[in-house]
Amino acid sequence: MLKIETLWHHLLWSALKKGEFHLTQKSLADYFGYSLSTVNLAYKRIEEAGVNKDIKRLLYFWATHRSFKKDIIYETCVNLTILEIEGMIPDGAILGCYTAAKNILNEPPADYSKVYFYFDEDKLDIVKKRYPPAKGNNNLFILKTYPKQIDYGKVATLPQTFADLWNLNDWYAKDFLVALERKIDGILS
Repeated sequence: MLKIETLWHHLLWSALKKGEFHLTQKSLADYFGYSLSTVNLAYKRIEEAGVNKDIKRLLYFWATHRSFKKDIIYETCVNLTILEIEGMIPDGAILGCYTAAKNILNEPPADYSKVYFYFDEDKLDIVKKRYPPAKGNNNLFILKTYPKQIDYGKVATLPQTFADLWNLNDWYAKDFLVALERKIDGILS
């Protein structure tokens, strides 16, 4: 993920999880170890778009600017059920997309046929041993983690999951987005 995306994510997570939306640029720079100019650029982009004071608009802004496909570091076809694939996810992974949404919502709003999770690129050999390269329709996708992502937990956050699902074109992605949006609306009301 781009550094400015990690900052937008943190702003959204802070707002939705902790009710805090006004974080100082200095505190963000210190937390992430980014330069103040990087943090300032992230703020400048959302101010120019006019979404800096509206959580839902910032969420949509990030979702449309999310560099999702660039974060995929491995994909393969696994000839197992979704539950079996999910059951083999290695320690240290962060559940993403449909699996994360299922955890966030407590129940998936639709059946799904693909599994995504975030994993440390330096340890990708672990994943390749469990899920070796195979031909067919890819149904397992590994996304590159970024520094500090594990601080949010072993399941991608609500805003992260929403932004990621926004970028998928599976027919059932819309059902997941609608359910997540309802959850966000409930938090914001």
